Amino acid sequence: MAAVANLRIDQGATFSSDVTVTNTDGEAVDLTDYTTYAYLAKSYNASTKVAFTANISSTPSTGVIELSLTENQTAALDEHIRYVYDVYIVQLADSSVTRVIEGIITVNPRV
Repeated sequence: MAAVANLRIDQGATFSSDVTVTNTDGEAVDLTDYTTYAYLAKSYNASTKVAFTANISSTPSTGVIELSLTENQTAALDEHIRYVYDVYIVQLADSSVTRVIEGIITVNPRV
């Protein structure tokens, strides 16, 4: 089961957030030999998804995934809308995919 981490994004501003993947004991998962990707959408059943930039930290043993969106990407998000998002990791050896983090994104409107 994926961990839940809700995020707030300022519309029209660069966004970045680090999320940590942990196991059931609360220990960081070593993400060596994994890749990652993430999407956000207006609902779980939405046909249109927006890809986050998702990168595993330069120290993969910390379990940290760095998420980011550009100013242009956040400007395109609708204000006062709650989006949903998922973060996945892919084990390189067997291509198995695991959803590790999910949550709600609240967009703070700009002037």
